[in-house]
Amino acid sequence: MKHHDDKKGPSQRQLRVGELIRHAMTEILSRGELQNDLIQSAFITIPEVRMSPDLKIATVYVTLHDRAREKDIIRAFADERKHLRMEIAHRVNLKFAPDLRFRPDEGLVEAQKIDALLRSPQVQRDLAKPQDEDDAEGEA
Repeated sequence: MKHHDDKKGPSQRQLRVGELIRHAMTEILSRGELQNDLIQSAFITIPEVRMSPDLKIATVYVTLHDRAREKDIIRAFADERKHLRMEIAHRVNLKFAPDLRFRPDEGLVEAQKIDALLRSPQVQRDLAKPQDEDDAEGEA
């Protein structure tokens, strides 16, 4: 996950504002304040919000537990952007309410790939092999 300045990374202020916005988004979702059926019916978590260095753009990472609806839900968030921006401005005391962008969080996808790999027949076969069987082969 790259930042604009890989040497420094995000500032403390960027991290703090991102976390405040993440909390506000989580609160809005948990209270069902968005009048969007697609968003309300989905199981969604907001693992991270990254702020641009000037704090004018907030990239909201969205974890969806139903990947089949990912594009539709990201689009639904984009449709609700103005409303969400207003709600966040009320909750987070900032000079300017940032523009919101929504992106799928790839962390869950990576975890699912690893899980699928661990469940594959080849890995399961290797895991089921008794440990001392390998040792016995070397001694024969």
